[in-house]
Amino acid sequence: MKNELLKLLETDARYTPEQLSVMLDIPLETVISYIDELEKNGTILGYKTVIDWEKTNRESVTAMIDVKLTPQRGKGYDRVAEKIYNYPEVQSVYLMSGAYDLSVLIEGKTMKEVAFFVSQKLAPIDEVISTTTHFVLHKYKDTGVLYDAVLDIDERGNCN
Repeated sequence: MKNELLKLLETDARYTPEQLSVMLDIPLETVISYIDELEKNGTILGYKTVIDWEKTNRESVTAMIDVKLTPQRGKGYDRVAEKIYNYPEVQSVYLMSGAYDLSVLIEGKTMKEVAFFVSQKLAPIDEVISTTTHFVLHKYKDTGVLYDAVLDIDERGNCN
């Protein structure tokens, strides 16, 4: 039952406990108790609003940076990941399989600001071997939410 509750909250954190009680067909007190427990044990880490910043006047650049590292003896990648995720421009850090070890999602005001982050903050970390930066050109779907990604396709299959 808790997993169903979590899935509903992940879909829309605005659901009230009363709505969740009806949707899950469980008592209101149980819903409130579950939510309290899940917040206290760290399963629910927070509640966020997903915003399409392209529809505002805020200018920003998002970049995904692949990072190849030398892991530290006894600590693996954890200490380096911690050093990276503590920078305010860093939105996400993931340990990855494949050619690169970490994937870092950052946001800056300009491409120059992102380049500065990579060259002056990320690359100088001793364990960093190399980086590859990918700039996000457009979001179609993020955290399960669709953006205005409706494509107009003509009868020949070409995008208009």
